[in-house]
Formats: sequence, structure tokens, C-alpha cells
Amino acid sequence: MLINHERLVALKSEVGEDGFDEVVSLFFEESDEVLTRLLQPGMMDHAPDIHFLRGSALTLGLDDLADWCARFEQHVLMPQDLADLASLYQRSKQAFEQEVAAAIAA
Repeated sequence: MLINHERLVALKSEVGEDGFDEVVSLFFEESDEVLTRLLQPGMMDHAPDIHFLRGSALTLGLDDLADWCARFEQHVLMPQDLADLASLYQRSKQAFEQEVAAAIAA
């Protein structure tokens, strides 16, 4: 599931509307930087960035993204699979933005 709606509701409840907006903004800003770094040729130690991305994705309810990161951490996926991560991240980000836009319009 790209977006765990129950997690989003719980997060909003935990941090409030203003806090939610701040968490989301910070997540995507930092995750964009992490993804750029992960995709750099010659990158050798992916573990810290993948772990960060997994934890952040779990916080926002981006379950598929968190699952991908967990499989990478378990060595089921390898560095050559990072292009798949980029694609999944973009799909997750787009779905999240559409979800937020739909909630605002409602």
C-alpha cells in the first residue's frame, strides 16, 4: 500500500495540523536529499540513508517505501535496485501529494 491512511490520521492526531504540515515538509525535503545522495555513482555505504528513509516513510505511512527499504537492509535488494527505489519514492510522493490535496478540497 503506497499510503497507510490510518497512520496519517494517527500522525495528525499526534502532532496537530501545523505539526503535520511541518513533518511532511521536512520529510520530503530531507528525503529528496537522501535519494539524490543514494543515486550518486560510487556511493558505497547506503545503510544509514536507507535506514533514515525507512523510518521516515513509516512515520508518514508510506508502507511500500518502508518495505522496500527494509528488504534492502535485509540484503534482499541490492544497490543495482536503487533505480526502483527512486521510482517508488516518486510514486509515493505523488500519491501523498494527491491525498493531501484531496483532503484539503473536502
